[in-house]
Amino acid sequence: MLIQMKVEGLLFDPRSGMYILLLQQIDGMETLPIWIGKPEADSIALAIGKVATPRPLTHDLIKNIFDVLKINVSRVVITEIIDNTYYAIIYILNGNTELLIDSRPSDAVAVALRIGAPIFVSTDVLTFKKSDELEEWLKNLKPEDFGNVM
Repeated sequence: MLIQMKVEGLLFDPRSGMYILLLQQIDGMETLPIWIGKPEADSIALAIGKVATPRPLTHDLIKNIFDVLKINVSRVVITEIIDNTYYAIIYILNGNTELLIDSRPSDAVAVALRIGAPIFVSTDVLTFKKSDELEEWLKNLKPEDFGNVM
């Protein structure tokens, strides 16, 4: 089963020096934090803010290719987690043919935000047990922890 999510925010984790993409269930309380790199966080922040760049960045290029080829993105799905690595699929429609493209979740989300495609997470991913440390860290988040990324 799939759960529809939205981007709730981007956080900086000073312990790891990485960013956290925080997804929130649209009609519920489930959240999913995914650690991502700075370039991916910057791209997602630009998409959230609808910031136009002078030249297309990588995710803008992907959107432009899809537009020119008249390929629709029907959805992106974060499908599984293996050895603490998340996996995603971008579902595209080329005419009547649905094609699945393997992707990192951060790239899939960056493309989905630019195209307006829905973001889903497999219930298997959401039921994956989070560590107590992560749960405690998420419970203690304050608004100022979100920084200036978004």
